[in-house]
Amino acid sequence: MEGAMRKRGIFSIVAAGVVALFAGAAGWLAVAPPELLLVGDGYAAKIVCSNVFLAGRDADEVLAQDVQAPGHPLLRLIHVSVDRERKVVTARMFGFAAPGHAIYREGLGCTNVSPGEFAAFPGNRSLRRRTPQADDSKPWPDGSGARIEPVLQAVVEDDRLAGPGIRAVLVLRNGVIVAERYGKGFAASTPLLGWSMAKTVTAAIIGLRVRDGAMALGRADLLPDWRNDNRRRITLADLMAMQSGLAFNENYGSVTDVTRMLFLENDMARFAAAHPLAADPGSQFSYSSGTAMVLSRLWMDSLPSPREALTYPRAQLFRPLGMASAVIEPDAHGTFVGSSYMYATARDWGRFAQLLVQGGQWKGEALLPPGYVEAMRQPTAASGGRYGGGQVWTRPKDLAGPYPEDSFWMRGHDGQSIMIVPSLGLVVLRMGLTPRATGYEIEPLERAVLERLPTLPSRAAPAASASDAP
Repeated sequence: MEGAMRKRGIFSIVAAGVVALFAGAAGWLAVAPPELLLVGDGYAAKIVCSNVFLAGRDADEVLAQDVQAPGHPLLRLIHVSVDRERKVVTARMFGFAAPGHAIYREGLGCTNVSPGEFAAFPGNRSLRRRTPQADDSKPWPDGSGARIEPVLQAVVEDDRLAGPGIRAVLVLRNGVIVAERYGKGFAASTPLLGWSMAKTVTAAIIGLRVRDGAMALGRADLLPDWRNDNRRRITLADLMAMQSGLAFNENYGSVTDVTRMLFLENDMARFAAAHPLAADPGSQFSYSSGTAMVLSRLWMDSLPSPREALTYPRAQLFRPLGMASAVIEPDAHGTFVGSSYMYATARDWGRFAQLLVQGGQWKGEALLPPGYVEAMRQPTAASGGRYGGGQVWTRPKDLAGPYPEDSFWMRGHDGQSIMIVPSLGLVVLRMGLTPRATGYEIEPLERAVLERLPTLPSRAAPAASASDAP
């Protein structure tokens, strides 16, 4: 009996110790969670918020498919709650730790907000917008009509070429939709996240400001905080070409500059701009989402007021192109996250790509300055010819096959890609959730489209399209 009592006593002590240990750990996680957990919850809250309130998807599905399935094992321990009345998403590791918040505002999409600012933030501005309905009787881009070519449709229907996690494939030829496919649960009306494809849109918006005489690519001395050191030598063109020399860690595997910026910082542009030089301006290519955030802040500061800056992309770019679904989301400071956070339907991403095919012309009007798109896709020496002067890839990798010399690309995280070939009037768009670990390569899809173009009947190129395609 005495031995049994002693064993029960020891068990009670051990059990109490375990409970105390877990309680202490839980208290630590609740009061001072590691930054990695904060990054994970911020990421989960942002992705779920945007996909629920912008794309109309189910929160549990987004958490499972977009956040947990392809990501870090810790992401599988996250729980999310959706407040549809306040339009707030909160994510918590283990259901209680390191809460991350994202808030939706009409016309602005979702924004990560730190816990310290969470209570006051929902009262901030929204931008109401009218969503014009496409006229189904008109051809794309003014309407939704397509002219599907069976030989190209067969290419995009090939699962091996489209790849795992496919959400949209779109082929445009001379301003006409000639092939189109959507993944299960997605449609032509579903806004899709372009990740770093937003960088090219940021470059185009800067082109609008150059057109208006408000910005110049050769200008240096860009920020007051840079005036007392060699950062004052950085030009707008250096930033556009990813050769500013600013230090920035773009690794997404842990808590780095890019993950800290996107999920922990309220003022992303200020965070990026505060980095020191790691190389002489103009001397070294370094791909950086921080650079794109500095560009966003610069073009927004070129407008007379924050309100005008927030409405500028829609008024000056999206509305003229008919991109009714397009939304660039801002950070908590009010700067558009022009590095990463733009949602639009595949067809609206295609409208933007068509603008680049046409050299910045749209319906007879020069939206972008003459020669600007050519400068955007001009390969830079610092990148070894891989990157252009305006936030586009000119050779993402060593390419074999029938790629025309004027091909260039918009590329984004997890399998977002738009190939643009002005000489062929061609756009090949592929979007999805396809991490590098899948081993998928988009080049076979692109080559299959290029190889089949000569077989198309002449009717694939109309005498005159709604977009004045060349």
